[in-house]
Amino acid sequence: MQPFRVHKGRVAPLDRVNVDTDQIIPKQFLKRIERTGFGEFLFFDWRNAASGAKQSPFVLDEPRYRGASILLVGKNFGCGSSREHAVWALADFGFRALIGTSFADIFANNSTKNGFLNVTLREEEVAELMRRAQTDGYQLTVDLEQRKVYDDQGFSASFPVDDFIRHCLLEGLDDIGLTLQHEAEITAFEARRPVPWSAGG
Repeated sequence: MQPFRVHKGRVAPLDRVNVDTDQIIPKQFLKRIERTGFGEFLFFDWRNAASGAKQSPFVLDEPRYRGASILLVGKNFGCGSSREHAVWALADFGFRALIGTSFADIFANNSTKNGFLNVTLREEEVAELMRRAQTDGYQLTVDLEQRKVYDDQGFSASFPVDDFIRHCLLEGLDDIGLTLQHEAEITAFEARRPVPWSAGG
């Protein structure tokens, strides 16, 4: 898993609440078994509904937000089903972090296991970032080491993060990586473990 320490990137605002995982990555695209290839289908229904000539483009398709790697979101982001594909789609699209006021529990857990950071800030802080993100090329720095989010125009905010989650993200440790930290003990246990009984022995 790719470690997350400090990331600076362009910001895109998705000012919608209760965005569920079926909106993030619709069910018809869940047939792949790899973690890649989902980015092109991110927010598929919304992006295609806004593609008509009489409608404004979806926010992620606006030129000023192309290449964004930080997404501002509304409260309760990632609710709905437990599909891990939602995180895979966001990461495959190019996002490294989300900033919002609250995230669904299972989505947040899936994010951690994929090296994806969810930053929780206060409502007024997120509202201010949503306002600032209307500026072309607006960028933020997300610093997990210092637990801070800041820009070059004076905005700075601290965010809470569980110590264990922070450790895993900083070191790039998923469940397998955590287990392999005990490889020596596992090998020693296997070496002294009795040979299982078998019909042929």
